[in-house]
Amino acid sequence: MPKNSFDHVTTWVFDLDNTLYPPEARLFDQIEVRMTDWVMQALGVSRSDADRMRQEYWRDHGTTLAGLMRLHDVDPAPYLTHVHEIDMTHLERDPELAAHIRALPGRKIVFTNGSGPYAERVLEARGLAGLFDAIYGVEHAGFHPKPDRAAYDTVFGTDGLDPARAAMFEDDPRNLVEPYAMGLRCVHVAPEPVEAPHVHYSTDDLAGFLKALL
Repeated sequence: MPKNSFDHVTTWVFDLDNTLYPPEARLFDQIEVRMTDWVMQALGVSRSDADRMRQEYWRDHGTTLAGLMRLHDVDPAPYLTHVHEIDMTHLERDPELAAHIRALPGRKIVFTNGSGPYAERVLEARGLAGLFDAIYGVEHAGFHPKPDRAAYDTVFGTDGLDPARAAMFEDDPRNLVEPYAMGLRCVHVAPEPVEAPHVHYSTDDLAGFLKALL
């Protein structure tokens, strides 16, 4: 990685789930169970149908919530509260990652398809609280989910960042398509790299990647 590849960056955008904590933490295993339970109760369907809908809505609409809002006109607030009431006691603090994020020059923000309060709980459990200038949940994007362009336009517009001087770190490669088109430097964070025109770099070690930048 050329060291000057990020010299222009003044705003650092981080996804939350499976990006600022490792996939091995398996928080989404808990969230998916609670999503399925909520769909069962709210729509009066079987567990198998609810689980199928959860997966199909994520695939077709970006998030399960987006599909529920578009197709069933659900209120997002109780859904977000319910699905994020999970146990985080097994999340480990990461002082190395915290140190490298703290050392980044410029503005640092979190942008997640989860809720803002949930993001704050995760950051606290990981020892990353207080490192970010802003935390944007799906509610701050007008409930437009990544990968919808409207989500980025809303959050980036609110933040005032210059896309041509920003970098984004994200575990889901489809969520980097629009940032790439907008001019952000795009880094895919996941155990398995992907080769795609909208991914500038891939890493399975966010802390190590940031250390190399510094």
